[in-house]
Amino acid sequence: MLRLRKSILSHLLSFSATSPVSPLHRLLSAAAAAAAAAPVVSPSHSFAVEKYLVDSCGLTRAQAVKASTKISHIKSPSKPNAVLAFLAGLGLSSADVAAVVARDPKFLCAGVERTLDPVVLELNALGVSCSEVARLVTLAPEKFRSRCVVSKVQYYLALFGSSEKFFQVLNHSSNLLSSSLEKVVKPNVAFLKECGLGACDIVALSLSTRWILATKPEDVWAMAARAEAVGVPRGSGMFRQAMQAVAFLSEKKIAVKLECLKKMLRWSDAEVGIAVCKAPMLLARANDTMQSKSEFLISEVGLEPAYIAHRPALLSYSLECRIRPRYYVLKLLKEKGLLHQDRDYYNTVMISEKLFMERFICPHKEAAPHLAEDYAAACRGEVPTRFRFT
Repeated sequence: MLRLRKSILSHLLSFSATSPVSPLHRLLSAAAAAAAAAPVVSPSHSFAVEKYLVDSCGLTRAQAVKASTKISHIKSPSKPNAVLAFLAGLGLSSADVAAVVARDPKFLCAGVERTLDPVVLELNALGVSCSEVARLVTLAPEKFRSRCVVSKVQYYLALFGSSEKFFQVLNHSSNLLSSSLEKVVKPNVAFLKECGLGACDIVALSLSTRWILATKPEDVWAMAARAEAVGVPRGSGMFRQAMQAVAFLSEKKIAVKLECLKKMLRWSDAEVGIAVCKAPMLLARANDTMQSKSEFLISEVGLEPAYIAHRPALLSYSLECRIRPRYYVLKLLKEKGLLHQDRDYYNTVMISEKLFMERFICPHKEAAPHLAEDYAAACRGEVPTRFRFT
């Protein structure tokens, strides 16, 4: 069997040397070398699966005992040896190999010439590099040993726009490759597009809500209905965030959350509706965090609840690292008479860190020489003496 493996590899190498798939040529070269260097275990009726898993695959004794029950039918090391050579040819480390086998012991039973090598060929033809192929094996070994993985990868590459985004999503949701494209994934994608979501939105939603593409379409419809119910219409720029916000909330929990926001921020029904429509992720914020921001903005900064309701993005920033430090800077500058006109607090919070430094820190190096270091300290959670106002 091992000689046959080498013969097939040599044949494929001679073919790929004249083809444009040079990464495969290197892969098969490495696999052939690994096969030649692999320790040969003579076939025997007394082949010990557990011992092989420990000695050749690097599994712990406990892992080997668990894994052996799934491949107890193996009576010879020939096929597992070929699979280990294949994995070595992909460049997987011994730790990666052990992880793959522990996760999917049946990977050792996959046909290298019949399945694994052709899958590599077809993925390379789609533009998936050999290093990405190796990553795919480690993320979803049980799916990789099926030829249908190629058509699924092809679909997701087209949907997400790049292999980088595909692997980013796959890293969070390996069930993408186990779900039916025709019955589950494609209907979900079509519905999300009808709701106005583009490819980038679908990627972002897939990262925050791992099950979104692989769940029953009925669940996605219900999720969209909950998003609409909080006042965010389909097709709006905030609909993706609204779906993300309600993904793990029932209608009852949403109602409770809205009441909490009204109480904490002293909002009317109309004001909470305005705020959530503009910033749906308010529904996903922790109550204690929202409470502390509310108290600071209303009691210390002196903002009116209605002002905050129309500018709810204020509540998305860190109180410790942004809201409070910038307020202290403005207050100090006002006390020193260095601000020549009232500044809208919302605009000072929303601008980038670079712009804030250019507008409010750097111009006052002489009049307030310690302002930069005090601001930096405040951003670290400290309260410098010069920021302790009476």
